[in-house]
Amino acid sequence: MTILNHTYRCIIVVLMLVCLMGCKQEKPRELGVFRTPNATESLDLDGIQANGELIVLTLYGAQSYFEFYGEGYGTLFKLADAYASSIGCTVRVDVMRSEAELKQHLLAGDGDIVTYGMPVSDSLQHEFLLCGQQELTHFIDSLKPIAWLVRQDAPLLAKSVNQWMEANHQHFKEMTSLRLTDNSGRVYTPRRRTYSPILNRAKGQISQYDHLFRKYSTHCNWDWKLLAAQAYQESAFDPNAVSYMGALGLMQLMPSTARSMGVSISQAFDPETNLRGAVKLINKLNDHYRSISDSHERLKFILAAYNAGSGHIDDARNLARKYGRDPDLWNGNVDQCVLHLSEARYFNDEVVKCGYMRGTETYHYVYNIMDRWNEYRKVK
Repeated sequence: MTILNHTYRCIIVVLMLVCLMGCKQEKPRELGVFRTPNATESLDLDGIQANGELIVLTLYGAQSYFEFYGEGYGTLFKLADAYASSIGCTVRVDVMRSEAELKQHLLAGDGDIVTYGMPVSDSLQHEFLLCGQQELTHFIDSLKPIAWLVRQDAPLLAKSVNQWMEANHQHFKEMTSLRLTDNSGRVYTPRRRTYSPILNRAKGQISQYDHLFRKYSTHCNWDWKLLAAQAYQESAFDPNAVSYMGALGLMQLMPSTARSMGVSISQAFDPETNLRGAVKLINKLNDHYRSISDSHERLKFILAAYNAGSGHIDDARNLARKYGRDPDLWNGNVDQCVLHLSEARYFNDEVVKCGYMRGTETYHYVYNIMDRWNEYRKVK
């Protein structure tokens, strides 16, 4: 009897396992903190606020959205972030590859709102609720009317966005301008004072920080004059400089990068502390590009990644491999792919992970520093 009971138990367990396996379903893709695809389709303003997250759909672009050292930028992104804050939400960005994808994914419930400047058409007005047409068209100075899009089953969200746009359009410039606050509450806005690129040629003095460049160049095995050339390109030797992207101090460290290098916002305006953090970043990038055997060539990749982030430069190297260029050579190879990363055909390529970048800035950044370094080496 004991053997039979044991056998029955085994049979029951097996049948239960088979049943569970037969009923198992694929886990739905998570679209938000507490969301499933079906739930997202019916979310209006109250549901979005309850979840605490506004999912925005957009395309890469200088005005719409791009990433720099892991932080989001773009005029329209800043507006979306300001609106989300006004309704008590944070923003999550999902980047699509085309206007058709934006409409498709919004209708599918994969996001709450399209915050790309969509050209207004009759078909668009029949399919979606348009938001901020007058305010956005005027603010972006678009030749054709543009708007944000909301699904027709989210009228409260559309009404809220339109009311916010109407009430705040006079403050859009202020909302999209950079304002950084340190732990003490002090606010920093973009500024830079330009100093002479060579302080005293007769005495062989490039800047008042030459002693720091000499000291910290030994920490990264660079010529101190290369470090000086980079500092001039970054801040024109102004230790209190703040860029429109939020970079700080003598070597223009981004706030998130500065923190990862052990430098707070307030400390970033001390020349030595800023330079110490910059050299830590240079060493980190040197390790990242260690596979580039030519050390002189590697300098250009380090400089490019210092300016744009290693993710974008890795994307450019991936494009170089794909299109038959040398991923370990800058001139005429990876530099050309960096330029292409501002073009949709290339930043939407499957080998590109970080999307759009302002390639011309990084391209000139590297060559300007190398040219200035050559000039500084003539200073005795």
